[in-house]
Amino acid sequence: MTATLPTATEPQSPAAAGVPDRRRGPAGGLGVRPAPLRPMVRFRSSRPDLLLCGVLLLVIVLVQGWNITDFPTLSDDEGTYLAQAWAVQQGDGLAHYTYWYDHPPLGWIQLAGLTYLPSLFVPDSMTVATMRFAMLAVSAASSVLMYVLARRLWLPRWAAGLAMGLFGLSPLSVVLQREIFLDNIAVMWMLLAFCLAASPSRHLWHHFASGLAAATAVLTKETMLVVLPALLVTMWRHSHRDTRKFAVTGAITACALIGLSYPLYALLNSELLPGAGHVSLIDGITYQMSRPGSGFILTPGTGSNGVFRSWLYYDAVLPLGGLAGAVLLIATVRWSVTARALAGPALACVILALVAMRGSGYLPAMYVIQALPFLALVLAGGAASITHAVLRRRRAPEERRELLWARRALTVVLAVAAAVYVLPRWYEGNRTALTVDANAPYRQAAAWLGREVPDPAHTRVLLDDALWLDAVHHGFEPGIGAIWFYKADLDPAVTRTMPRGWRDIDYVVSSPTVRRDAVDLPNVKAALEHSTVVAVFGEGEDRIEIRRTDAAGRAAGATSADQRTGS
Repeated sequence: MTATLPTATEPQSPAAAGVPDRRRGPAGGLGVRPAPLRPMVRFRSSRPDLLLCGVLLLVIVLVQGWNITDFPTLSDDEGTYLAQAWAVQQGDGLAHYTYWYDHPPLGWIQLAGLTYLPSLFVPDSMTVATMRFAMLAVSAASSVLMYVLARRLWLPRWAAGLAMGLFGLSPLSVVLQREIFLDNIAVMWMLLAFCLAASPSRHLWHHFASGLAAATAVLTKETMLVVLPALLVTMWRHSHRDTRKFAVTGAITACALIGLSYPLYALLNSELLPGAGHVSLIDGITYQMSRPGSGFILTPGTGSNGVFRSWLYYDAVLPLGGLAGAVLLIATVRWSVTARALAGPALACVILALVAMRGSGYLPAMYVIQALPFLALVLAGGAASITHAVLRRRRAPEERRELLWARRALTVVLAVAAAVYVLPRWYEGNRTALTVDANAPYRQAAAWLGREVPDPAHTRVLLDDALWLDAVHHGFEPGIGAIWFYKADLDPAVTRTMPRGWRDIDYVVSSPTVRRDAVDLPNVKAALEHSTVVAVFGEGEDRIEIRRTDAAGRAAGATSADQRTGS
């Protein structure tokens, strides 16, 4: 991977390059003419860059990896993606149930590759908590790409380090980047696309490869599609004017051709258009677009506002500060070299914010993951601009030394004030992530299923996907014995095996997700209503209950009576 600074064919400010002008003016003072451009620096041969990036990478991996299996709470989405990756590893298709085009499958295909070796040597390790360690590789790659991109966007070394630290060490990042979300993998590919688009070498193949990486990001998580205009802005800004049209056209063509492979797959499987007896891509898109909206993000009491407040609970500096910086950069793009260099990331922040603020759409908690790298870049770029404005290296001949020292003191005061405001809040957020065990109820419930159910091979249990693989490892038959609770009502392949409805269910693992969504699932709701608690783990709203259905209880009683009669 090459280059951190632009070539001489693109003018830049000395501030952006971080180079003082040491040429003497007629009076012997520091000259005011623009500084000569530094030669292009290659990242792999720059020892200061490698050292700073390496130290930050070590800190990020340690912070994100410490206590990763215990916090945050396991989610049904994580379990779904990992279960689909497990199905790919087993050769059972693209999902552990009927694949219905809810998301492009490339994301969990990559996840299957990341988790293949651990699951090969220790099959029982293919569970959500353990396989979170695979996300450390994704976080590490994304963090390095963040640093490289910051340097290619002309940020000085310390600002590139700041961007990397903001991206990897914000409590919001630590919590969300630990989880097995497709968004984290998609961000890695999009950062690679931006690095290639901003390549100072300006080879055409870099821009073609940028299009390929962008298409991979979109096929990993389709919502990355909204970031593509920002990528084009970056590519336009950093491509050579003589080959700009070829570069942009090639990138768009490469992205489109790879992206079309998804509908082509559906077409070849006769699943592009809706029809009787099969799923379709159009049905999947229609469902995603017609999901009930979460409400306006700033309206108290709405689902979107709850998600937004959860983001700010962990870190308000990165989302709010980054968004404010992005708006300011776009407003000053005509006059500021830094604003022009960061126009792409700033535009990405604004687009993602506008999409989140639409009141008619559904806003998932992991949505902010896509914005984190761009928010960090913009915030670090703003800090670099303020520092340069207050603490210019070149002093005018008539400027008094007292004023120079005053500006330096102001810079120190601003830096200390920012640290005093941010660090205590980050410490509290990260201390929670490093010390709290939020997953003990899940571990205890999984252990109970393996210990207390006498014949798992002939027992049916409804549970969320966070525990699905645990149940499979304990001997429950995938898809028939261990049933992802949604499928008991929504998947014909499962409901056909349940002619008596809830009476064909033996146990229900009642997690917060199951209790919340059972209202709209008749079989699940009936199973909960006609069941008795046999074990409880945790307390309050986060508790996990093991419930035995009345039908299973009667069957067990009848068996016991028969055994007594026979004896």
